[in-house]
Amino acid sequence: MQLPEEEIERFRVRLLAWYDANGRHELPWKQPATPYRVWVSEIMLQQTRVSVVVPYFRAFMERFPDVQALAQAPADAVMAQWSGLGYYARARNLHRAAQVIAAEHGGQMPTDRESWQALPGVGRSTAGAILSLSMEQRHAILDGNVKRVLARYGAIPGWPGRTAVERELWALSEQLTPDARCADYNQAMMDLGATVCTRKAPACLLCPLSQDCRARAVGEPEAYPEPKPPKRLPVCRTRMLLLESDQGVLLQRRPPTGIWGGLWSLPEAPAEDDPLAHCREQLGLEAAVPEYWPAFRHTFSHYHLDIEPVRLRVAGDAGRVMTGGEAIWYNERTALDRGLAAPVSRLLQQWHRGA
Repeated sequence: MQLPEEEIERFRVRLLAWYDANGRHELPWKQPATPYRVWVSEIMLQQTRVSVVVPYFRAFMERFPDVQALAQAPADAVMAQWSGLGYYARARNLHRAAQVIAAEHGGQMPTDRESWQALPGVGRSTAGAILSLSMEQRHAILDGNVKRVLARYGAIPGWPGRTAVERELWALSEQLTPDARCADYNQAMMDLGATVCTRKAPACLLCPLSQDCRARAVGEPEAYPEPKPPKRLPVCRTRMLLLESDQGVLLQRRPPTGIWGGLWSLPEAPAEDDPLAHCREQLGLEAAVPEYWPAFRHTFSHYHLDIEPVRLRVAGDAGRVMTGGEAIWYNERTALDRGLAAPVSRLLQQWHRGA
């Protein structure tokens, strides 16, 4: 889609006028909008709402005020600060990227898109957002909100996850991105998608782009962009063992990759296994008096996990545990500066109430 120059200029002028009056100017990562602060916010905002991110961002900045502090921090401290925000690969990538910046860039934030995209967890749109929002460089972006605005404005059919559709959206984004006020323009596009051109019930009467919006012209703004084709999520089952001794509840560090990689979790056993036998054979612990708590479901992007908690008491010596990795006994007196998966935090809170 090639737009006429007069329409491109009209788009920019109307959007920026709307942003000046209605944009989200008080977002904490804009106070000030340094490359480090914008980078952290962009990673946190991937697949997460602004209202959820704001308190996490403030706490993260207090704990890790600059890239050197983040690079030098233990992985456990980073994951603990991220606990509850989800999509933990983002935190691992952020930490690794900070270490690369410290080691290979002398602690200076990169100033070109290629260097940013070479870092873990940074793609084309994120790199463009960092450079435009913090350095006023001209770069087009294409996050979820921007995809929705452009798909509707151009009435571009298809699911944006398809390569051909994404290519068309990138081309439109490149056309419309101005040379001047690029930071305000990109922030305006994200703000418009988040507050006006929403996924459901878009407020077209309040939209500065409505006169030229092709989806509104045909009366079907919610038909764009097309949703991801539905896929039935498989269901997996596991047992989480709240294995307690006089020292507390046993926690194990998970492997560095995969679901909840690097986080601390309760020991898990196959749902069909006898939990007492599992403790004896896999952990070297004799346990007794299993107490079966109500099961609950935790949903990931690609499957459901049905969790069946079992509380058990160590019957003998709890001093030696065969875990094959790191393990600790956790109790209410333990300073747990470690990352926990959300279901584990939930079960530990329940254990505290009933311990």
